[in-house]
Amino acid sequence: MIVGTGVDIVEIARFERFLQQNNDALFRRLFTEAEMQYCSGKKLAAQHYALRFAAKESFLKALGTGLRDGLCWKEIEVVNDALGKPELKLSGVAEEKYRQAGCTACFVSLSHDAGSAIAMVILER
Repeated sequence: MIVGTGVDIVEIARFERFLQQNNDALFRRLFTEAEMQYCSGKKLAAQHYALRFAAKESFLKALGTGLRDGLCWKEIEVVNDALGKPELKLSGVAEEKYRQAGCTACFVSLSHDAGSAIAMVILER
């Protein structure tokens, strides 16, 4: 049974600007060390950051809470399985809210085109 769905679209240029401005404080607030290492190692780093941010926003929309009640960005980590498929690794309050909602499965889809990054998250129980 679907608990919630969330979709978010982000302009990649926004993250290109953040990178050009060396906005380290923002990146440290939004992303885990592993996410920053992954994205920074990519030729199109801004695209990878934008995709991960869109996935985090999509998760919050699917959960129906937004960023409140102690939730923080770094508790929603985008990782890839052995085949490169994106998955969410939850911790702290994010994991607690996920379990309280009775969720047992989380599906993530990421895509990009024409300067935009889009993510969709489906939560099931």
